[in-house]
Amino acid sequence: MNIEELASRSWFYFRVGYGTYLTFLLGYGSTLVTVYYLAIRNIPELQKLFDRFWLFAFLATIVGVPLSVLIGWVHTKRSILWKAEIDISVEANPYYYKLPPGFTREATFPAYLEILRLARAISERENLLTKDDKVRIESLEKKLEVLIGGGYLGAPRRRLDI
Repeated sequence: MNIEELASRSWFYFRVGYGTYLTFLLGYGSTLVTVYYLAIRNIPELQKLFDRFWLFAFLATIVGVPLSVLIGWVHTKRSILWKAEIDISVEANPYYYKLPPGFTREATFPAYLEILRLARAISERENLLTKDDKVRIESLEKKLEVLIGGGYLGAPRRRLDI
């Protein structure tokens, strides 16, 4: 692994760890402290209800966690925003346009190509193929060969295409 690849992988792991875990915990804690000490402590009615920070933090957690789960579920299952996020990630992900390395490229798709070739040979021997069938099969064979060779089908969006 070269230094550029190591640096880019480290940057990715840093963003996941920092953005998903560290800032989540720090943000959650600082939100609780800020709301309690800047809002609740300055409103006498709320101060009577939440006379201790731990009580506020406990109640905020038992209400906030299910509420957050519900909001996340609505975002994922009922919102058009999730579809847009998925559409963008599909457009930007090159592996929707090429085969990932490993068994898919080394075994699965070569097997598909061989099955297609055997089916074509049997169909030709039995005189079952029309001219259009032959054209479609040859086109599929070429596409499978491109994918197996590491090439792309279609046009993934690049950063400069935006």
